[in-house]
Amino acid sequence: MPLNMVHDADGLPRILLTDPTGSSAEVLLYGGQVVSWKNERREELLFMSSKAIWKPPKAIGGGIPVCFQQLGNLGSLERHGFARNKLWSLDNDPSPLPPTNNQSSVDLILKSTEEDLKTWPKSFELRLRITLSASKLTLISRVRNTDNRPFSFTFALRNYLSVSDISEVRVEGLETLDYLDNLMHKERFTEQADAITFDGEVDRVYLSTPSKIAIIDHEKKRTFVLRKDGMPDAVMWNPWDRKAKALPDMGDEDYKSMLCVDSASIETPIALKPFEEWKGYQELSTVSSSYCSGQLDPRRVLYGFH
Repeated sequence: MPLNMVHDADGLPRILLTDPTGSSAEVLLYGGQVVSWKNERREELLFMSSKAIWKPPKAIGGGIPVCFQQLGNLGSLERHGFARNKLWSLDNDPSPLPPTNNQSSVDLILKSTEEDLKTWPKSFELRLRITLSASKLTLISRVRNTDNRPFSFTFALRNYLSVSDISEVRVEGLETLDYLDNLMHKERFTEQADAITFDGEVDRVYLSTPSKIAIIDHEKKRTFVLRKDGMPDAVMWNPWDRKAKALPDMGDEDYKSMLCVDSASIETPIALKPFEEWKGYQELSTVSSSYCSGQLDPRRVLYGFH
């Protein structure tokens, strides 16, 4: 079966992925960005800003942007690197990954151009495989050094998660870990809370994180489980009210219904020799939260349901 590709109102090519259970995902060639992920009940699981700008060369605020070369302004390039506002291509040779089902999976590639080499003089291939299955969205990222010199880079998949009310959300799996607080000039702290809850702006890089993190939405009785490999850090971001009002591509009230929890490799950049390849794995899934005296038992999410 051929890929299901449409052109949306803005002229951006959009790939529609579907699963027999009724779940769906939408991926733009622009930025290689997942912009929608719906469960079998057609509920949207990813946040998209009410003021998102869908016109290149602007980055799209929501879904799952790919941050390659740098995260934020931690480097000499534009914010979050340039992969998220380039037009990617379909990847016809994703080997050594096995072939996939065209209805529920797509392989994309971004290769460095002459223009890119002016701003970042390193030749690379960035590949992304996006696979949809029941209650699950998997992204496999690969970066190959096609240069004749080694280079290093940082990388993140920025997951804009849709939540009912940020003040009712808790994140578990990061307790006792060190983090860099971007609101405090990247000062290093140790997480003291048993679970992370939100009552103001947050912008942190948690270091050496576990392979599984739970994001519990009490109001929706739904838990996102983020599993990752090859990306040891986790970034957490919510702009809160004052910052949201200052961001041109975010609605004033949008902060209440979103939380970014990113799979990332930031503290220690990834180093590649010529023709070496790095691979990062991320899986987002949802489970319905089970309650015990009003609280979810986080061990059941983080260590398995028995």
